Amino acid sequence: MRLTASELGCVRGGRPLFRGLSFELAAGGAITVLGPNGAGKTSLLRIIAGLLPPAEGKIVLQDAAGSVAEACHFVGHLDAVKGALTVSENLDFSRALLGGGGAPNGAALARLGLNALADLPAQVLSAGQRRRLALARLLATPRPIWLLDEPTAALDVAGKEVLVGMIDEHRARGGMVVAATHLELELEEAREIFISSGQAV
Repeated sequence: MRLTASELGCVRGGRPLFRGLSFELAAGGAITVLGPNGAGKTSLLRIIAGLLPPAEGKIVLQDAAGSVAEACHFVGHLDAVKGALTVSENLDFSRALLGGGGAPNGAALARLGLNALADLPAQVLSAGQRRRLALARLLATPRPIWLLDEPTAALDVAGKEVLVGMIDEHRARGGMVVAATHLELELEEAREIFISSGQAV
């Protein structure tokens, strides 16, 4: 499987954010997207996920069944946790929306340190716990391409270590990761893309 972006451009609200962005990502690969606030990091992830059309250029996924969007799991900066549902029911909701085939709820929550909270309403979770629940969806509803927007937001040191371990295991299985972040994720052999002032490097 190979993800190829060719001469991507993005315009939001009539303002060009970036243009001429090209990259290739093979199975097991990772890209960290860096840049100041408002440069277009989140917009790039949304373009890859099929949530935002590019102003120019294209994205192609080779050697995969289905579309690029169907291969992606997007974890946004906002956790999208349903407060009225329990922690475990949030994973059930994700499976109903995205499909299953992943780790059982107990295993996914245990990996993120949330198994003791499974039956509590998600509205009582702290910001860090909500972020862990959002990341647990990656295990419960697996997709080959993980698109992570500020994935370490609200995480403590232990949470960050768990996240990096999950990413390493996902890549070892042939998965791909594109992460927009302000913080060093310490991903082995990850390519960096820096977006600033309407251009990408």
